[in-house]
Amino acid sequence: MTEPAERPAEAFLEMLAAERGAAANTLAAYRRDLDDYVAVLADDGIDPAEAEPAQVRAYLAGLETRGLKASSAARRLSCIRGFHRFLYAEGFATGDPTVALAGPRRGRTLPKVLTVAEVDRLLGLAREAASVEEGSARRRAIRMHCLLELLYATGLRVSELIALPRSAATTRERFLMVRGKGGRERLVPLTDMAREAMILHLAGLPGDGQTGERSWLFPSDSASGYLTRQAFARDLKLAAAAAGLRADKVSPHVLRHAFASHLLQNGADLRIVQELLGHADIATTQIYTHVLDARLKGMVRDLHPLMDESEDAAQGNS
Repeated sequence: MTEPAERPAEAFLEMLAAERGAAANTLAAYRRDLDDYVAVLADDGIDPAEAEPAQVRAYLAGLETRGLKASSAARRLSCIRGFHRFLYAEGFATGDPTVALAGPRRGRTLPKVLTVAEVDRLLGLAREAASVEEGSARRRAIRMHCLLELLYATGLRVSELIALPRSAATTRERFLMVRGKGGRERLVPLTDMAREAMILHLAGLPGDGQTGERSWLFPSDSASGYLTRQAFARDLKLAAAAAGLRADKVSPHVLRHAFASHLLQNGADLRIVQELLGHADIATTQIYTHVLDARLKGMVRDLHPLMDESEDAAQGNS
């Protein structure tokens, strides 16, 4: 069943606030844009998750006849593109109708990625905090350490991570079965450190973990019963600051990208990374091809039998 339009729209705005650090004024403007867009579609009986390219084009064409300023129309287009990408990425929709919109498309840029050393510092500080804090601060520190170890070990989407069932911490397997967007299931790996972090976190949770909110690995008083994106993103920025990293450089999504980039840097196949990330289309994973390009150049430089001769010749001509 398709979810009500309001829920994905609210989730999109929450993502902008939690993961992109959008300012209050930007969020207010995007909310007005989304309200207008959803209302116009609703007048025609269209669910945004089922919108087609022609319907999106018709809406955008109508903006000009309504006298909207060029700058406002451009912002609304950006909002609608982002909204439909979000609907597709989170599994609310089976496609993105804005991909087919006319006009030049900018190439996809690689999101911010942390280095291995930066991730190691972040995890190290989180691990230390989990061992030295006391009382409620220790519980929060243990939870954060568990979240970070899991995120970097698995590359889960933040929506998949925060909604993990408590049973994930009791598995004897070295992997998790995750249901991603579109209901597709995939296996993701578990490191020993991630398993240990889950066990420690689980030991401090109340209840038997069988019913209601007690069934979540990261329970919360939120409407969903589990930790919200905003709460995790906020605590992560605090952890980043404690590790000496720029808060605006660190988000749950950045750690997911670090997982993928670091695997590729160490020789993983792009198809394998696609499966681990849960990308339906290899084109989505190809934003990391610059990592492969650098690795392939290094392989040619180090392994090609004629490379030494070409370097010697170059030096002889200099």
